[in-house]
Amino acid sequence: MGLGTAKDTRGARVGVAVTAALAPVMWGTTYLVTTQMLPEGRPLLLAAVRALPAGLLLLLVGRKLPRGRWWGRAAVLGMLNIGFFFPLVFFGAYRLPGGVAATIGAIQPLLVAGFGVGVLGVRPGRRALIAGVVGVVGVGLLVLKAGATLDGAGIAAMVTAVVLMALGTVLVRRWGRPEGATLVDLTAWQLVAGGLFLTPLAALVEGAPPVPTTTNLLGFAYLGLLSTALGYVLWFRGIDRLGAGPASFLGLINPLVATMGGLVVLHQTLTGWQLLGLVLALGAMLAGQAPARRPAEPAPTREPAAASGDRVSQPGLPAA
Repeated sequence: MGLGTAKDTRGARVGVAVTAALAPVMWGTTYLVTTQMLPEGRPLLLAAVRALPAGLLLLLVGRKLPRGRWWGRAAVLGMLNIGFFFPLVFFGAYRLPGGVAATIGAIQPLLVAGFGVGVLGVRPGRRALIAGVVGVVGVGLLVLKAGATLDGAGIAAMVTAVVLMALGTVLVRRWGRPEGATLVDLTAWQLVAGGLFLTPLAALVEGAPPVPTTTNLLGFAYLGLLSTALGYVLWFRGIDRLGAGPASFLGLINPLVATMGGLVVLHQTLTGWQLLGLVLALGAMLAGQAPARRPAEPAPTREPAAASGDRVSQPGLPAA
């Protein structure tokens, strides 16, 4: 019976990881969709249109608003994961080669491990740290090219974006979600909070948007409905069930998919170093999914429920 339970738990983790991985798979196509289907030179517009419609749609589906302190928490998460993150990533993408931006993004598992010490009280294991370093090396070998341009402002924007997203990932795990709220609700609150910040900012800085073409509308629909609305629900579900650390390693799929998409569209080929980078990045991602081993603990005693009514989960363990 114990063996069967372990297999069921392992199978459930694999299922959650596979569905959560769909989010970075879709995010990996963002650069291609942006350059081929969306207006140029409008990072704030793209960020606003990507966030607010998707958030309002999910809000209509869930039909639930935050209560009490969750108004503040939703605002904080919305700014970290959406409001600040989206425009910084678009800004960095405009000023940096894709390989440099992807390599910077690959440091997220290491940042999540660092934030996890202070926020979750979970010390990262040696395996997770080694996998994080190997993941950065693998992504770098895969996507970096000789003579890559290093723009200071672009690097600063990307590093800031990755730091904010890592902190948001850890806080999502730390706070969970309030009693009665679903992951659709949690995602909607963040997207709406970020979108309400980005929309007036885009109008103020970039002016009136251009008249969209059919191609633009298709690109916005893809980014809003699939890459954002569906993608972030699956992503937050992965954080909720797997933990912040293992979920962050799934983000390594993003640059892998972006590179593969470029190879297919541009008919490029992989070099030997790129193949090695691909193997290292995939290996790091798989190694990062294994739950950390914990020492045996005495049987827990029954504790009174939290007075706030918030959903409580043990840091670093799959949530119920």
